[in-house]
Amino acid sequence: MYEDLADFSLKHLEKLGASYVEARLEDLKGSGYIIKNGNVELSGFDRSLGLGLRFIVNGALGFISINEFKRDSITKLINKSFNLTKNSSKISERVNLSEEKIVKANYKVRQKRKLDTISPEEKIKFLLDIDKEINQKYYRFFSLNDSITRKYFVNSEGTKIISEIPRVNFYYFITVLMKNKSMQRYLPYGNTGGWEVIKKWNLKNNILDEIKALENVIKNGVKPPKGKIDVVVGPEVTGIASHEGVGHPYEADRILGREAAQAGESFINPSMVGSYIASEVVNLVDDPTLHGSNGFYLYDDEGVKARRKILIKDGKINEFLHNRETASALNVKSNGAARASEYNKESLVRMSNTFVLPGNYKEEELFENIKLGVYMKNFMEWNIDDKRFQQKYTGAEAYLIKNGKITKPVINPVLEITTPALWKSVDAISNKVGFFAGNCGKGEPMQGIPVWLGGPNMRLRNIIMR
Repeated sequence: MYEDLADFSLKHLEKLGASYVEARLEDLKGSGYIIKNGNVELSGFDRSLGLGLRFIVNGALGFISINEFKRDSITKLINKSFNLTKNSSKISERVNLSEEKIVKANYKVRQKRKLDTISPEEKIKFLLDIDKEINQKYYRFFSLNDSITRKYFVNSEGTKIISEIPRVNFYYFITVLMKNKSMQRYLPYGNTGGWEVIKKWNLKNNILDEIKALENVIKNGVKPPKGKIDVVVGPEVTGIASHEGVGHPYEADRILGREAAQAGESFINPSMVGSYIASEVVNLVDDPTLHGSNGFYLYDDEGVKARRKILIKDGKINEFLHNRETASALNVKSNGAARASEYNKESLVRMSNTFVLPGNYKEEELFENIKLGVYMKNFMEWNIDDKRFQQKYTGAEAYLIKNGKITKPVINPVLEITTPALWKSVDAISNKVGFFAGNCGKGEPMQGIPVWLGGPNMRLRNIIMR
C-alpha cells in the first residue's frame, strides 16, 4: 500500500520545517449494483488509492492529496504545497492541536464470508430475489454497495495505525399506489463486516411489512388529532432527531462558527455545558466503538483512540464532538471524532453512531396512560434549520392512540417543534434500542460518511401535532 512513500512524505515535510505532519494512506475497493422495477440498471466497481498529507508550518495548516506514487512527483507537490502554506501563514489563522497520546495499533473487522469472494452474479441475484417478492405494480428501487477500506496512518509525533474495515450497505425506495393515492418509503441498511451481515437484515419480510403498512394507511388512515396530545416516537424518529437535533449542533467546529458557510451553525455554545437541554430521563451518546455498526472505527483520522461520547447526560449538555483543533480551542482533549470520507478530503468533526440510551419502560407501557395521542413509528420526510433549532418530521407509518390502545392508522401526522422543546417533553423511554443506517453529509467539497442513528421508543407529553 506504499507505506514507505507515506513515511517518506512525512519525513520530507519535517525536513522542510513543518512542526507537525500526518500522513493518511487509503486503499478502497468496492462494488455497487442498482435494480429498478426488476431491471438491472447499473453495476460498477471502484478502486481508490491515495495519500492525504496534513501539516502545520508557522501555525498555518496545509493539506495536499496525492495519487501518483513516484518520489519525484511527490517531492515536487509537497514542496509547492509547503511554500504556499508558509506564505499564507502571514495572514492565516493560527492552528493549534490538542496534545494526545502516541498510539501504535493494527486492527481489522473480521469477515465470515469475505466480500471479495462474492461474485457480481450472486449480488445481483440477491437484489432480484427481493424484487420478485413484491407486487410488480409498485415502483421498486434497490441498491447494494460493498467496500473494503485499508488505511495506514502515521504522524510526526510517533503514532502509527493500520486498519481494515469492510462495509455492506443496502437501500430501498418503494412507491405504493392505491385509490389514486400514493405513499413512499425509503430506508438504508448498513453494517461493517462481510457478506454474512445481509442475513441479519431480513430484507424480504421487512420490506413486505412496510408495504402492508403503507397500504393500510392509504385504505384506512384518519387525520391526526388537533391541539396538544401525547406522542410516542419509534426508534427511527428518535434516531433522526438525535442525529440532526443533537449530533450536528454538538459538533465543535459548528459551535466555533467554522462550518457556517457550509454545513451551517449551531444554537449551542460552550457556556451551555452543564445546563439542561432535555428532561432528566434523556441520555444521548455518539459511539464509534460498536462492533458491526455502520459508523464503526477504533481510531479516528487524526490517530486519536475512539470512545463513547456522552453528549447529553441526565438531561444536561455534557460534551461536544471534537477533533484536535477544536479540542485545543476549547481547552479539552479530543474525543476521537475526526473523520474523512476518503484520502483526498481533510478530516472534519463528524458523528459515528448517535443514539439515545435505553430507559426503564417496556414498550407497551409507554401507551398505557395516553388518553389521546399519536404513535409515529417512522417518518416519510424531515427538515431542520441550519442552526438545528427548528425541526419538522412527517410520519409515514403512524397510528392513533386512544385510551392506551393503538388503533387506526394516521395519515401524515406532522411534528413541528424546537430542539429543546422536543427533548424536554420526553418523560419515558423504552428499554429496547433500534439502529438505522445513514450517510451523513458535511463539508465543502461534500463528504458523505457512514453512520448509525437510533434509540428506543420515546414518549413526548403535551405536543402540538398537525
